[in-house]
Amino acid sequence: MPWNVDPAHSSVGFGVRHMVMSTVRGQFKDYAVAAEVDENDLSRSTATVTIQAASVDTGAADRDAHLRSGDFFDVENYPVITFATKRLEPKRDGDYRLIGDLTIRGVTREVALDAEVTAPLKDPWGNTKAGLSAEGKINRKDFGLGWNAVLEAGGLVVADTVKLAIDLELAKAA
Repeated sequence: MPWNVDPAHSSVGFGVRHMVMSTVRGQFKDYAVAAEVDENDLSRSTATVTIQAASVDTGAADRDAHLRSGDFFDVENYPVITFATKRLEPKRDGDYRLIGDLTIRGVTREVALDAEVTAPLKDPWGNTKAGLSAEGKINRKDFGLGWNAVLEAGGLVVADTVKLAIDLELAKAA
């Protein structure tokens, strides 16, 4: 039975160092999740997250426009970012290693995220819900996101390492 994402209690975000001194955080506002939760064995659950790259939002319109351009996501040619789970490896109570294929700009790489999974439970209105929080790091250059500029004092404007932060609340379809 499919599970649906609750967008009011979910987010797909990232953070990247800017000019060696601060972290710029952003999120994608438009995404969908196709999930199947195995309530008896969470490690057998699967999901595909489909993100509209143009929905990137860092709170700065000019920066978001640059991120949508060919220097970064190139949304005209690559409108969708996907993450498709391959396996969910149990580590200890509620902690997992989530391995999946991440595709950005037509480049697919296997990535591993540290995840916490909340087993299904009933909310006060009788709906069955489950949760997932996942974090990890990728190198943006591995996905063709190579734009950068050198600072006068040394260092780069944008770090290569991007921290991912995904929080999903899923509801079992009626």
